[in-house]
Amino acid sequence: MNPPATNPAAQAAAAGAPSTTGSTATRVLGVISLVGIAAVAVFGLLISPPDAELGETIRILYLHVPTVSSAYLAFVVTAVASVAYLWKRTEFWDLLAASSAEIGVLFFALTIFDGMMWGKVTWGVFWRWEPRLVTTTVLLLTYIGYLVVRSIPSDPRTRGTLSAAIGIMAVVNIPITHKAVDWWRGLHQGGTVLGTVDPEMSGTQLFSTYLALTVFMVLFVWLLIHRFRVAWLAERAADAGISEAISRRRHEATLGGGSVGGVNP
Repeated sequence: MNPPATNPAAQAAAAGAPSTTGSTATRVLGVISLVGIAAVAVFGLLISPPDAELGETIRILYLHVPTVSSAYLAFVVTAVASVAYLWKRTEFWDLLAASSAEIGVLFFALTIFDGMMWGKVTWGVFWRWEPRLVTTTVLLLTYIGYLVVRSIPSDPRTRGTLSAAIGIMAVVNIPITHKAVDWWRGLHQGGTVLGTVDPEMSGTQLFSTYLALTVFMVLFVWLLIHRFRVAWLAERAADAGISEAISRRRHEATLGGGSVGGVNP
C-alpha cells in the first residue's frame, strides 16, 4: 500500500488543484476573446461612424473604456481577495489577489497609453497634470508598489499580510479617480455614464462600446485564470524544490554519519 502523500505538490494534485495552465474552459474563453477582439476592431474602426463632436477620435474610446473598466475590476478583485486572505489565511486568496493586481496594472498602463493618444489629438499634448490624470498616476504607482512588495524575498505569510493591506487601502483611490472630474475642475471629459460611456452615444457607437466592454471582461477572466495557475504551479515547483533539497541533505547527512561512527554532522 502506498504511503499517504506528504509532498505539497502531491497534496495539491490529490485535492484537484490545477496541474497545467490550460483547460477546455480556458480554451473556450480564449477563442471568445480572439473572435471578440476581431469584432470590436471591425465595429470600432469600420462600421461605427465618426462622432459629431469628437470625430474619428471616438474610436480611441472603444479601447479606452474597456481597458480602464477591466483595470478597475482587477483592482476590486485584488481588494476582495486580500480581505479573504486576511480572514482565511489561505494561499489561494493570496495568489488570486496578486494575479489580479498584475493584470490590473497591465490594463491600467494601456489605459494611460490610449488616454495619452486621445489627449494628443484633443489637447495637443500627450499629458497634462490635471486632476483625473494626477489621481490616475497615483493609483497606478500604488499598484506597482504592491507588486514590488510582493517581489521582496520574505516569509510568505508576512508578504501576504503586508500586500493584502496595501491591496485593500489602494482600492480606495478608485472612487477618487472616478470622481476627480466632478470634484475638481479639469480638462478631462465629464458627465458620462459610469464615468466612461458618453450618454449621447447611440446605435453602432453604443453597441461598439458595450461590445468592447464585454470582450475585455472575458479577456480579463481568461488572463486571470492563466496567471493564477502559473502562480500556483510556480509555488508548487518551489515547494517541490525545497522538499527535494531537504531530502538530499538528509541523505547526505545519513551517509556522512555512517562514515564517522554513526554520528550525524
